[in-house]
Amino acid sequence: MVARVGTVAFQGIEVVDVDVQVRVGGGLPNFLVVGLPDKAVAESRERVRGALEAIGLALPSERIVVNLAPADLLKEGSHYDLPIAIALMAAVGVLPLDEAAGLVALGELSLDGRLSPVAGVLPAAIHAAASGRALVVPKAQGPEAAWAEGVEILAPDSLIGLVNHLKGDQVLTPPMPRVAEPAGALPDLKDIKGQESAKRALEIAAAGGHNLLMIGPPGSGKSMLAQRLPGLLPPLTPAEALEVSMLHSVAGQLKNGALLRRRPFRDPHHSASLPALVGGGQRARPGEISLAHQGVLFLDELPEFARGTLEALRQPVESGTVTVARAAAHVRYPARFQLVAAMNPCRCGHLDDAGLACNKAPRCALDYQGKISGPLFDRIDLHVEVPAVSAADLSLPPPAEDSAAVAARVAAARAIQVARFADLGRPELTSNAQADGTLLETIAEPDAAGRELLTRAAERLKLSARGYHRVLRVARTLADLEGGGPVTRLQVAEALTYRRIAPSRS
Repeated sequence: MVARVGTVAFQGIEVVDVDVQVRVGGGLPNFLVVGLPDKAVAESRERVRGALEAIGLALPSERIVVNLAPADLLKEGSHYDLPIAIALMAAVGVLPLDEAAGLVALGELSLDGRLSPVAGVLPAAIHAAASGRALVVPKAQGPEAAWAEGVEILAPDSLIGLVNHLKGDQVLTPPMPRVAEPAGALPDLKDIKGQESAKRALEIAAAGGHNLLMIGPPGSGKSMLAQRLPGLLPPLTPAEALEVSMLHSVAGQLKNGALLRRRPFRDPHHSASLPALVGGGQRARPGEISLAHQGVLFLDELPEFARGTLEALRQPVESGTVTVARAAAHVRYPARFQLVAAMNPCRCGHLDDAGLACNKAPRCALDYQGKISGPLFDRIDLHVEVPAVSAADLSLPPPAEDSAAVAARVAAARAIQVARFADLGRPELTSNAQADGTLLETIAEPDAAGRELLTRAAERLKLSARGYHRVLRVARTLADLEGGGPVTRLQVAEALTYRRIAPSRS
């Protein structure tokens, strides 16, 4: 007799059905797990054995075979513990076979029978809802699974609690969905004195979802400015919150089973490896760029990142997705992030200060900025210089305008963009940074004077086709900040000031 329980495997954020089959029969006593399990799955035998003994159920002295079908799909992770235990109890007659077959289960077992959290519960719950089966998850992740509509959620804290519920001896309370509580107030723009041009660029970046690069000496406030960008961005929409939370769930970073409502802000150290940044590793997990999906990826000390790591950003910045190809896995993750980078103008950081600059200036600036390829620079919409803050600026009172005032203007500009894209039949787009091709030409066509200025500037500055279109995007955002009218020469002129000018070779 074969007992069956459903569970899932993950390929990126895609969910694949896995059929856990258990047979207890004649032969020498043994406990085998087959179906291409990894080390964690193979070790589930001892966790399952210990958990069953903890609830007073000894395994029979017979041959136990666990098959994880399909057999050619690699099974990774500890979430197979619970479905194996349920199927095994059904096979020995503790639980009804038909009731076990109607379950989808995920959970790691402790040796005392308790259930521990695992990664991927939210996408598994949505998948279970589509298949019409009940879902069993650890109690700590019940609120996470509860966001899936139309599915029965069982969230016991232990294996014995699940057995008692299925036997009718007790009733598990359905979990309620939970939203993550804000972890304190976001940093406010009022904390920054001076740097008015950088604040203006930050507002434009927030309003249009544009990538931003800040270049300035150490201590000029580049990191402070970047940390205040999330406070200017609109909150996640329900659809965006679900998508972002699914990514964090697959990565095992969704705390307390609560849905995220703040846009992510990821700031990896410059020593981060290529798999850590773009995704990969043994299990092809999402990297920092995917965990920053619908949020901000802040790369401080940009030239200090490995060259290959930075070059790997070029395709995701354009497409909004990243494909991780490995011998054992080929998965795709969403990566629609807003890149904000900061760097010193040269290695010593004091290129424009003759009293502090090293004796290699200005050659050191060419060498240092040369670590960043031209194509990556070209993909950044806004380049802004952040000069050192003077003592006079530091002695001034705090600015009168705070993040809330700027965020209100950003929200109004974003609302204009969302309505415009909806009218054009592209409701999936939410910011000007996502517009491209014919759509961009439709929404950002400048007036005659603006077109003439842009043409002359493109020839003089030798703008690439990508740079040309990014100027149009920024100009469109500038017009939206002023009420959404047509793009004029004034907006084109300001957008051109944010294009990169290479350091002098003199």
